Amino acid sequence: MSSGNVPRGKTYVGLFLVTLSTLMYEQLLPRIFSVTMWYHFAFAAISIALFGMTVGAVLVYSFPSFFTIERSKYHLAQSSLVFALSVVFSFLTHLSVPFVVEKSFLGLYSIALTYVVISIPFVFSGIAVCLALTRFPTKVSKLYAVDLVGASFGCISVIYTLRVADGPSAVIAVAGLASLGAVFFATDARAGALAKTAALVSVALAVFAIGNAALASRQAAILRLMWVKGELEPRPLFEKWNHFSRIKVFGDPNKPEEPYGRGYSPHYPLADRKIRQLTLEIDACAQTVLTAFNGDLKDAEHLTYDVGNFVHYLRPNRDVLVIGTGAGKDILSALAFGQRSILGLEINREILDAVNQNYGDFTGHLDRFPHVRFANDEARSFITRSRERYDIIQASMIDTYAATGAGAFVLTENSLYTREAWTTFLDHLRPDGILTFSRWYIGRRAIEAYRLASLAYASLKSMGVENPRGHIALVRNQFVGTILVGRSPFSEADLDTIESVAGRMGFEIVLSPRGALDSAFAALAEGRRPDNLGPLSSLNIDAPTDNRPFFFNTLRLRDAFNRKLVVTEDINNNTKAVFVLVALLFVVVALTAACIIVPLLLRADRRSVRQALPLTLFFAAIGLGFMLVEISQMQRLIIFLGHPTYALSVVLFALLLSSGLGSFLTRTVSADDVSSAGRKRLVTLLIVVAVLGAITPSVLWAFRSAGTTTRVLVAVGLLFPMGLLMGMAFPLGMLAASTRSPSLTPWLWGVNGATSVCASVGAVAIALSSGISAAFWSGVVCYVLAAACFIAATRGRDGTTFPPVQ
Repeated sequence: MSSGNVPRGKTYVGLFLVTLSTLMYEQLLPRIFSVTMWYHFAFAAISIALFGMTVGAVLVYSFPSFFTIERSKYHLAQSSLVFALSVVFSFLTHLSVPFVVEKSFLGLYSIALTYVVISIPFVFSGIAVCLALTRFPTKVSKLYAVDLVGASFGCISVIYTLRVADGPSAVIAVAGLASLGAVFFATDARAGALAKTAALVSVALAVFAIGNAALASRQAAILRLMWVKGELEPRPLFEKWNHFSRIKVFGDPNKPEEPYGRGYSPHYPLADRKIRQLTLEIDACAQTVLTAFNGDLKDAEHLTYDVGNFVHYLRPNRDVLVIGTGAGKDILSALAFGQRSILGLEINREILDAVNQNYGDFTGHLDRFPHVRFANDEARSFITRSRERYDIIQASMIDTYAATGAGAFVLTENSLYTREAWTTFLDHLRPDGILTFSRWYIGRRAIEAYRLASLAYASLKSMGVENPRGHIALVRNQFVGTILVGRSPFSEADLDTIESVAGRMGFEIVLSPRGALDSAFAALAEGRRPDNLGPLSSLNIDAPTDNRPFFFNTLRLRDAFNRKLVVTEDINNNTKAVFVLVALLFVVVALTAACIIVPLLLRADRRSVRQALPLTLFFAAIGLGFMLVEISQMQRLIIFLGHPTYALSVVLFALLLSSGLGSFLTRTVSADDVSSAGRKRLVTLLIVVAVLGAITPSVLWAFRSAGTTTRVLVAVGLLFPMGLLMGMAFPLGMLAASTRSPSLTPWLWGVNGATSVCASVGAVAIALSSGISAAFWSGVVCYVLAAACFIAATRGRDGTTFPPVQ
């Protein structure tokens, strides 16, 4: 069964394929979760993967009589094949069960059940990776390098896979790659029957994935999502996946309906003036409409009664920039008002194609109007780089509630709703230009509207405006509030127009330089803390910043279970997201203790573990440190690079690839000089990470207006030295441990994974409560602890060993 304890080239290829498929599946899960569940569950994917892989390492450690060194190669092949098969079956199980969550014991149970089911494939992946990294100690540097390089390419592969396949087909393709890895492992182990079985499974999965993807492109996929957010979803008219969203179109194109939207004037007879429209939905949560349009602007009359378009009454015949065109409603609105030129920015290429190509005949091909332009770009990045100035910058209800792969690490951040972003937008307006955002305003106390007012004040103040109150107005209907922020103070004529239009439309003027409907808004527009918020006084309504870009999270973590705060719909939605974070933190800690720490303690010889305490703390610290640094840098770079997908690709690819190279560079370190070599590298690691972490914000600000290629190179330049040195820590620790007690290496691998699981959730909690910088520097502190523990573990101990595990 075995060909010896020396890995050959096929083992390296097998490890590369398994880690590649593991990272691909890990990055696909946020996409799937954002559709099948809710966006705020998506960030659980990373902790699920780490948890499962760590359990796999614990199994290797706990059953040494089964996972023998002699059969290591065979078990590599076996576990890789089971990994592939379990991906399919756990994924099908997830799709077959409706997911409903509530703040109760059953809600916690539902989260935990999903966590466990989805983690099963990662258990077998963890077994394979643990065997590869602990059973061939003389090759650990090369094997760990291959592990990280495979993972780095997995991050990139997801992007290209979802360009040609839908989400379910991509998952099956990932299982096929894992099975192909089993073929290489089995061949190296000379396990012919297992190799043939794995090859057949790989071919079958590849054929199914390709066939299902082809059918999906024709809207006829065999395997598709059915249970979506707890409800059975009928087959849509059109469906398309990419690496950061799933869009679908549904409805009857020939049936006239009331105009879709919640921002219309109560004086507009919606029931009497029906139009043809289709619904375009993003991740089964955010909706926008495709409006039938044949060039006659009378068909768009209803849009002139929408409170979100209030700004067009103040600045007619001007140059307009629309942030987030969606299905084209704001573009059509600007046309209805006769604006001079219109530029629409849309980050999602699939939405642009759906509006202007797939359904172009239905929407009237808005992209063919001579004074209308569309750009496929992230708004903040585009505007920062732009040399143009605009009269109106409009963003209506911009938030998809859809999680990207990187969104899995950052909860509900949005780089459009920060003080720095609004300062950039205002800076790109002409002297009398207006920035306008629309958000939900439900009930008399709308927290999002409060936060918009805080954001407007902070942005104007940062530009040197002495009296921001004179620049801010906010109008609303029953459900939607629209804030207007002028580059210059609103003139008396502007204020007269605001009052006239609001009166004619039946809108309320919540805030203007002439008065305020709510004294809390007046206080916020003047930079004061409102004193009349009552039970909402503990909410965070301060202006978000790039360091804390969590506009939609106004609850503090300590209030996650405070039912008294759930008094309006917007707060209730926010509570769910924070509840999920806190609940998941409890679930992660509990499952980590139950499935990882307890088995390790029960299995380990107390004397050996006690003597290995410094190394145990070392592996715990580098597990925490790596994840805290990785996630915080990803959060920073989402804003800099212009899109979560870029951040995900650049951060993970650069860090994992550089870490793999760092691991490879430790291959020349011998057991005799691991102590001195490790200390030098760890001290260098501390210096480099601390310096680069300190200068990162300044560097990102200096290059914020550079082109995409330049910004990617800058990001890689900041990340690569960090990853290079962080990648050295694990193999150096493994080398130190293998010279003292080889039987303890799976334990240490498991401890490293357990702390990584907790850090994956903890990093989000730290960033949410104290800021991204706090999460980063927490990671640096962990590396300080790791360096101290390594020095303690290796001081004067060369050549000694710990007692073996009993």
